[in-house]
Amino acid sequence: MASVKQKAALASIAVTVGLTLAKAAVGFASGSIAILAEAAHGIVDTAATLLTFYAVRLADKPADEEHQYGHGKVESIAALAETAFLFLVSGIVITEAVRRLWDGGHAVQVTPIMAGLMIAVIAIDFWRVRIMGRIARETGSHALESGALHFASDMASSAVVLAGLLFVWLGFPKADAIAAIVVAILICAMSWKLGRRTIDTLMDRAPKGATEAIREAVEAVPGVVSLDQLRLREVGPETLAEIGVTVNRTLPLERVFEIKEAITEAAARAFAGTVPTVTANPVALDDETVMERVHLTARRHNLAVHHVTVQHLGEKLCVGLDLEVDGDLSLGEAHDIASRLEQAIRGELGADAEVETHIEPLQAEMLAGSDGEAALVSELADSLKGLAAGTGPITDIHSVRARETGQGIVVTYHCRANPALRIAEVHEAVDQIERRFRRAHPKVIRMVGHAEPIRPLSPGGARP
Repeated sequence: MASVKQKAALASIAVTVGLTLAKAAVGFASGSIAILAEAAHGIVDTAATLLTFYAVRLADKPADEEHQYGHGKVESIAALAETAFLFLVSGIVITEAVRRLWDGGHAVQVTPIMAGLMIAVIAIDFWRVRIMGRIARETGSHALESGALHFASDMASSAVVLAGLLFVWLGFPKADAIAAIVVAILICAMSWKLGRRTIDTLMDRAPKGATEAIREAVEAVPGVVSLDQLRLREVGPETLAEIGVTVNRTLPLERVFEIKEAITEAAARAFAGTVPTVTANPVALDDETVMERVHLTARRHNLAVHHVTVQHLGEKLCVGLDLEVDGDLSLGEAHDIASRLEQAIRGELGADAEVETHIEPLQAEMLAGSDGEAALVSELADSLKGLAAGTGPITDIHSVRARETGQGIVVTYHCRANPALRIAEVHEAVDQIERRFRRAHPKVIRMVGHAEPIRPLSPGGARP
C-alpha cells in the first residue's frame, strides 16, 4: 500500500513539472495573465506534490519511541502547507488581474497552441483526479486526497481560462483578467474546503458519523454494562479509538478478555480504519448475590473455596464455607490465611457479617500413579455395589477404576439414579456411599462418583 501511494505521488510530480513549464512558455509568449496564473499555480503544485511525496513516505513509517501514535499526521501537516501555498498564489493572481482591469486590459494574442494546451491540461487533470482519488480511497491517505482535490480545482480553473481565451478571441480583452480572478476565487474556495478538513484532523475532530456508529456497535456487544468513554481522532488513514466500558466485576478474566476482543472487532466493522484501544472497568451490579460476592472475594485472594452457605438472620448475614489450603502448611499458617479471607469477606458484605471457614487440605494437582491390579479393582467394585444396594437411590455401579499413587488409592466410578430426583438428594446419597466406603478402605484418599440418569427400557425390556 505504501509503494502505491509513493508511486502516485511521484507520477504527479513528473506530470506537474511538465505542465507548468508548458503553461509558463505559452503564458509569457502570449501575455495572458490567466495562463500565467495557471503557471504560477503549477509552481505551487510542484512544491505541493513534492511535499505530498515526502509526507506519504514519512507517514508510512511505523510508530517509534518518539512518535508512539505513528507518523500519519504528517500528511495533514503537508495538506495544510499546500493550502497556505494556494491562498498565497490566489492573492498574487487577483492583485495582478485587478491591476490589469484598472489599466483597461492587456493585449493577449490567442493562438491555437494556447487553446490546445488548455484542452490537454484539462484532460490530464481529469486523468489525475480519477487515479489519485481512487488510490486515496483505497489507502485512506489525506495527502493524496488533498492532491486529488487540488487537481479537480486545476481542471475547473483551466476550463475558466479556456473560456476566457475564447472571449478574448471574440473581442473582449478584459476577459483574460476576469478569467484569472475567477480562477483565483476557485482556488480559494477549494483551499478553504481542504484547509478546514485538515485543521479538523489536526485538532483531533472525530470523523463524521464515526462516533454514533461505534457507540451503537459497542453497546450491542454482550457483556457490556455501559459505554463510559469514547474518544476518536484521525491519524493518517487510521481512526484511533479510546473505548472505556464497564463490565460485571464477577466475570472471570477470560470472559472479560473475550468481551474486549468483541468490542475491538465491532468497532472496526462499524467504521472502516478504526484501531481501538479498549479498557474494561469492573463494577458491582445491583443483582449480585451474596454467594457471588463471596466467590469473587476468594478469587481476588487466589484462594479456592466451596460449599458456600448463606443464612439471613434478620438483618444479619451468616456465611459458612470450605477453604482449601496447602496440606503441608501448619495450622497456624492456614489459620492466618483463613482469618484474612474472613476479614475480606466482612469488608465486602459488612462488618457485622458472621463468617466461618472450614479449613481442609488442597488436593494435589498432579499425582503420579498407575492403574490398580484387576483383583483390587474387582474387590473395590464389589464393595461399592454392596454399599449402593443399601442406599436406595443409587444403582448400577459401573466403570469402576482404581489408581494407586504414593499417597494412596484414587477411585472413580459411574452410577445411576432416578432422573426425577433433586441433585441435592443424589449428592447426599453418593456422599453416604463415599463415607462408608472410605471407612472400609482406609487406603482410599479420593473418590469421584459420577451419577447418571437411569436409562429407559428398550422395547425388548432391556436397558440400552
